[in-house]
Amino acid sequence: MEEKKKIAAKWFTELQSMICDAFEELETELSTGPKADLTAGKFEKTPWDRDELDQPNNSGSDLHGGGTMTVMRGRVFEKVGVNFSEVHGTFSEDFATKIPGAKESNGEFWASGVSLVAHMQSPLVPAVHMNTRMIVTSKHWFGGGADLTPMYPDESDTAEFHGAFKECCDRHDPNYYPEFKKWCDEYFFLPHRNEPRGIGGIFYDNLDRKGWGADFAFTQDVGKTFKDIYCDIVRKSINKEWTDEQREHQLVKRGRYVEFNLLHDRGTVFGLRTGGNTEAILMSMPPEVKWP
Repeated sequence: MEEKKKIAAKWFTELQSMICDAFEELETELSTGPKADLTAGKFEKTPWDRDELDQPNNSGSDLHGGGTMTVMRGRVFEKVGVNFSEVHGTFSEDFATKIPGAKESNGEFWASGVSLVAHMQSPLVPAVHMNTRMIVTSKHWFGGGADLTPMYPDESDTAEFHGAFKECCDRHDPNYYPEFKKWCDEYFFLPHRNEPRGIGGIFYDNLDRKGWGADFAFTQDVGKTFKDIYCDIVRKSINKEWTDEQREHQLVKRGRYVEFNLLHDRGTVFGLRTGGNTEAILMSMPPEVKWP
């Protein structure tokens, strides 16, 4: 399992780099609109080590390891974070009861992955979330997915996003897409508002079905599929004109994102409950938001 951990962590760092390169390329392609005169954005990379963080760990979990937080504030991406982490340690006794296999491993765990959230300058370009990860306790599994949050839903964007992930899933198992789409629709839902967060995508967890190699190959494919289809969707709309009224709508819509991440998101809870880097965990928050 140690060698498999190294292979997975290496892939997650490679995926982080691939996505950052692709997003920086998009920054150079803006030619019109109110942000076109700004300098194209570049990612700022901040390595972090749990043992060196100048912040308290009141989670009750013993955490070691670290990662790299990369954030860009640009003219296409108002704020995007693409974070890599590789951590290990011991869950708190209470939290260990909520994680598969953790009780049998005496709370010991290892986890690695890449997590991404992008908030866009243009209200005509959808926000997006993606993450893929591997977790090991006495068991091991993969999880992840991607979902799109348009401010103004576009039928062609929705069809292309779902179509790309259906093709991705079908390459590995024809049952994956209907199952993981349904899981995404149910997971990214705001019960206090009785509305979905966006137009969905796929979401999966506890994936340990076809052997480590096949499950890992699927998780790699999810990351690559996301990079390609999201860049295509961004390119379609970055140079469209948008109004102040559309911007106001965007800021209010972002409030739904904040509400979900703070109230319901498993990744946020996992990171905070294990004593992770608070800045990296909360990098998913938009830079500006309004509530009516």
